[in-house]
Amino acid sequence: MTSAPGGPPTLIPGPLAAQEAGVAPATIRKWVQLGHLTAAGKAGRAALFRLEDVFAAERAAARRP
Repeated sequence: MTSAPGGPPTLIPGPLAAQEAGVAPATIRKWVQLGHLTAAGKAGRAALFRLEDVFAAERAAARRP
């Protein structure tokens, strides 16, 4: 799931972001609460994330003790 070069980034909802990263949806919510991940948009009440940001948060979480 990537955007075309030079195009807008692909935004995905939290549950799909969690599935792509191999974590629970609650983990995505926790990363947001802790400030490690920021929503890039909204669709109604649902937060949308860039997949690149989700993977960056996952890498950062893996480095934390």
